[in-house]
Amino acid sequence: MLNHLWRSVLMAGVVLCLVAPPAVAEETGNEAKGENAKSHAPLNKGGWGNRQLAQSPIQVTGVRLNPTETGIEVILETPQGKALQPRAIALGKSYIANIPDAVLALPQRQEFRQDNPASGITRVSVTQTAGNNIRVTVTGATGLPAIQLYDSPTEGLIFGVASAASTPQGQKPQAPSGETDKPVVGEDEEKEIVVTGQQEAGYNVPDTTTATRTDTPLREIPQSIQVIPQEVLRDQRADLTSALLNAPSVRNSAPTNFDSLRLQVRGFFTPVTVNGFKDSLNSSTIGSDLTGYDRIEVLLGPNSILFGSSAPGGTVNLVTKQPLRDPYYFVEATIGNFDFYRGEVDLSGPLDESKNVLYRLNASYRDQGLFTDLTNTTSLVIAPAVSFAFTENTKLTLEGRYADVKFDSITFGLPLIGTIDSNPNGEIPRDRNVNEGTLDAESSRIGYTLEHKFNQNWSLRNAFQYTRYFSAYFGDDGKGGTFPTALLPDNRTLERIYLNERSEQSDYRLSTDVIGNFATGSIQHQLLFGLDLGRVTGEFSGQNREIAPLDLFDPIYGQPPGAVIPGSEYDNKNETEELGLIVQDRVTITDNLKLLLGGRFDIFEQTDTDSIADTETNQSGDAFSPRLGILYQPIPPISLYANYSRSFEPSIGQSFDGREFEPTRGTQFEIGVKADLNDRLSTTLAWYNITQSNVTTEDPDNIGFEVQTGEQRSRGIELNLAGEILPGWNIFASYAYNDAEVTEDNVIPVGNRVELSTPHAASLWTTYEIQQGDLQGLGFGLGLFYVGDRAGDRENTFEVPSYLITNAAIFYKRDAFRAALNFNNLFDIDYFESAFNRLRVHPGTPFTVQGTISWEF
Repeated sequence: MLNHLWRSVLMAGVVLCLVAPPAVAEETGNEAKGENAKSHAPLNKGGWGNRQLAQSPIQVTGVRLNPTETGIEVILETPQGKALQPRAIALGKSYIANIPDAVLALPQRQEFRQDNPASGITRVSVTQTAGNNIRVTVTGATGLPAIQLYDSPTEGLIFGVASAASTPQGQKPQAPSGETDKPVVGEDEEKEIVVTGQQEAGYNVPDTTTATRTDTPLREIPQSIQVIPQEVLRDQRADLTSALLNAPSVRNSAPTNFDSLRLQVRGFFTPVTVNGFKDSLNSSTIGSDLTGYDRIEVLLGPNSILFGSSAPGGTVNLVTKQPLRDPYYFVEATIGNFDFYRGEVDLSGPLDESKNVLYRLNASYRDQGLFTDLTNTTSLVIAPAVSFAFTENTKLTLEGRYADVKFDSITFGLPLIGTIDSNPNGEIPRDRNVNEGTLDAESSRIGYTLEHKFNQNWSLRNAFQYTRYFSAYFGDDGKGGTFPTALLPDNRTLERIYLNERSEQSDYRLSTDVIGNFATGSIQHQLLFGLDLGRVTGEFSGQNREIAPLDLFDPIYGQPPGAVIPGSEYDNKNETEELGLIVQDRVTITDNLKLLLGGRFDIFEQTDTDSIADTETNQSGDAFSPRLGILYQPIPPISLYANYSRSFEPSIGQSFDGREFEPTRGTQFEIGVKADLNDRLSTTLAWYNITQSNVTTEDPDNIGFEVQTGEQRSRGIELNLAGEILPGWNIFASYAYNDAEVTEDNVIPVGNRVELSTPHAASLWTTYEIQQGDLQGLGFGLGLFYVGDRAGDRENTFEVPSYLITNAAIFYKRDAFRAALNFNNLFDIDYFESAFNRLRVHPGTPFTVQGTISWEF
């Protein structure tokens, strides 16, 4: 009865809508001049809300920059100093202000940009966007600049800008010359706008540093990129598994509450990256907890130019939370059905009075059951970070993350017969679990990022990351894992083996980028030279033991393991070393025509040791990965682009004649369009065609050997929409069509779909928050997530059926307090998340509800 009541309330609430102000994203322009400012007054509290909107857009007839002792002034000139009404947010190191009902009327150009206008400021841009909106972006070199806004009765709107390093605690940006205390609209209290703390960027994120290894607006990157921001993660109460349902081109073949994710992007399996570093151990996804992560970036298509060896479909990059200049404290507690309990803290702020040393600490603890028998997970995550601004041009950030996760009886799935296919004994209960083992997993990551600006045009970024991952089915209680091996002809007796295994892996990454800005005539260049070093080591050992079969319809748990199965013992080690050299040039031919040109050369070597057989093999290779992109903007809100890129992955082994395998290669062609529908709502449409060659397949002439004559092809269309439709009404929606099939193989029939790929997937998440009145702060969310039929195995012997699940949320915000109820699988449908094979089909999670309260101050 309670479930039906909540659903009725939710459906009624979602249809409401009111009005709230928009936010913005970054855009680039051209050069600037400086001139002394005249008298003006600071913008005051209540000023923006009390002034009336102009009946027609205000013209900004000029943009000027003036130097000050602490930075610069950015002056937007208007006729007779007409008052503009900006709305500001902070995103990373950028202050972004949107000015509605205004048009940029500059002579012979649609935008304005000045790179490196002052020490500690890397860029100032003023751009016309859709719907009579102007976007002003000020980006700091080592941190977010401090901004104070002033109205000038004779000139217009003035931004007083001070770099992060030049603004000690309590000090304002330098006031413009001739400042008066006269309020803008009759208020007596002066209002300073200094955007340095935790600010919400909304559902539409305008920038990324990962895709080009430089600060670049998404609209200027000739590649399809989807960013799942912090606000979406919060509103959905998402973990990593559920968050990626928002990206239909990404499929997780692992079930909910598995030890780590098994990701496919555009049909190809791929590990994740963290802050642009490869996580070849996949350790960042253990427990699926997002503690310490700010957002998720999905970089679609080949990315070997960024990461070296990688899959051709794309990359999922996790971006960590960074220290903040102003004190910020967040505490949250969540409770849910299936014995779900979780607490989290997020603390940040300065450690010294000058705000040169900043810290951030994220930590969480989770104790969670699941709908399957015997299953429970406990997770402790701690993610600290400290940054040091030695000078306004030099910044060092130290950060780490530790995760300790214990999995009791994670699900290994159920047989196809009795789940998807019928079983004469009946349907196997979806809460049945065939695994009785305990898995201990521990992940540690530590690293630094050093940023230094040599002068206004040249800078350096050096970063290091060390990751350790340990996992074992040798828990303190001595439990191993019980793994299914066969279903007997009675269709109810499942044969199993008892796993004892242990692995310990380390991943070292060092990256150095030198970035320079210069011009050849009227053409602007941003040149990047990069050097990447990597070393990955691993030790894997274990054995399998006998254990009694399990009756799927009348299970008897706790049966002791038997003797070691002969030949099942293993003790292996491997080591991989990588070196990559990168050259990239972002070329601005005109304000609306840009090129992205780059190439990367990689060398790798892998050594494998079998301690039991006393053998060692060694293989090395190299690969060149180009990327070419072009982007054209017929008008500022529209970007048309095309790209060509290649990827590689080492293929370890030899053919019958002793030749070492060449790397597997991926080649993509992509075209698309990006559009800002208004200042807070954007969309991307992309078409792509990827061919993966040098795929190994069985050698038809030599049994037991392989040849590299296989090929797979993936092509499709992607459409996403993100942002604010109307004030208070947000949307995050995507659709993906993917045709991934085998085009050449000696065993798999040509035309077979790639395992677990689906031709259709879509997601829709929308929220509405009441903006005024007695119910201000009350909000509702609704989500629809569709996944089409998936090929269950590479032979396509069965399909995993499609499903559509409905999620919902009710939340209330008042000042620093927030409370929410989140409902997943609202209508409690039976569905199947994924399948590894015919013995390992994974039922989806039934209806769940979680209640969360949090304080932010």
